[in-house]
Amino acid sequence: MRKWVIGGVALVAIVAVATGVWMNRGMFGAEAAVDGKPAVKLGKDGKPSPDVTLEFTSREVVQPSLVTMPFTIEFSGPLVAPSTAVVRSKAAGTLLSLNVGEGSRVKAGQVLGTVELAELNSRVAERNAMLESAKAQLAQAERTHASNQRLADQQFISSQALDASRSALETAQAQSRAAQAQLDATRVGLREAVLVAPIAGVIQKRHVVPGEKLSIEQQVFTIVDLAKLELAGSVGTHEVSRLAPGMPVQVRIEGHDQDVTGRLARIAPAAEAGTRSIGVTIALENPKETFRAGQYALARVVLADPTQRLSVPVSAIGSAAGQDNVWLIEHGALVRRAITTGRRDEREARVEVLQGLSSANQVLAARFDNLREGAKAVVVARTAPVASASASSAVSAK
Repeated sequence: MRKWVIGGVALVAIVAVATGVWMNRGMFGAEAAVDGKPAVKLGKDGKPSPDVTLEFTSREVVQPSLVTMPFTIEFSGPLVAPSTAVVRSKAAGTLLSLNVGEGSRVKAGQVLGTVELAELNSRVAERNAMLESAKAQLAQAERTHASNQRLADQQFISSQALDASRSALETAQAQSRAAQAQLDATRVGLREAVLVAPIAGVIQKRHVVPGEKLSIEQQVFTIVDLAKLELAGSVGTHEVSRLAPGMPVQVRIEGHDQDVTGRLARIAPAAEAGTRSIGVTIALENPKETFRAGQYALARVVLADPTQRLSVPVSAIGSAAGQDNVWLIEHGALVRRAITTGRRDEREARVEVLQGLSSANQVLAARFDNLREGAKAVVVARTAPVASASASSAVSAK
């Protein structure tokens, strides 16, 4: 009976030791981890104990540096083709045929289709006949006036009769000029009724089909020239003063990995109604027609910074109760310092520090968990993960 009691006590002791080891690893291994670093001895509040010296490598501690931080203005929008023309019917008639379709490349002056223009042709014939009649009346008026002039010279007719003859001649001359003008106008309408391309480009859309009856000013084709594109966007009223026509602009177009350089062409004179934004237009050369109208694009204007600014990495900055702060190592101890930030450089992942730091400060370059203000800390010249030898031995001793 005594052997069983002794054996049971020994078994309980072994289980207790094993449980203690497991609890020790669970508590210190999970709760003392600092941003993935090995465990250190923790206090009752779950933070490193004051008697543990935390070690940070030189890569984990930085000093604020003076850098230039270019100011970037970004805006986006769809690409549009400013050289877009709509071919319209200039006369009523039946569309007999079309020579091109959507996607076809055309040249300026190229005939795009044929329209039956019987009405216009008959009108030209009518105007031509009216001109011939007016010329005949003019010739008769000229002969009559010449005869009356001879009679007036011989005093066979009165001066009033001669004046009436001259007036009839002038009327016939005016009627002849009017008939000629009407004929010319009709011929111009006949020439314009032919469907020709006003610009070189690509057929974007066909609005009619052969056999359809066309009315005056009805749309037939839309032609777009892709050699030059524009990006229409808007910027805030507080940013537009930094921009000027002619500035280079970097443009990233959807579906393409590389930026292209455009030019700031125009800035609207006033803000859009109901907004605090002003329209801007970017001109983009597209000689190879790599891009298409309607593609979405992001434009970025980078303004040089003439000022050297004190900055730290974005990863070094934390926030508590709306106040930005960083962790410093001062006199061998951790110190949390409130700072005032300014301009941000998203490309370089740095933030300007206006107040709270100097270039001599040692700043933790990353955010660590479970740090205690006043805890001992040193910088070591090695790249191994952060954990002091004394801290590790303290955990193992437990």
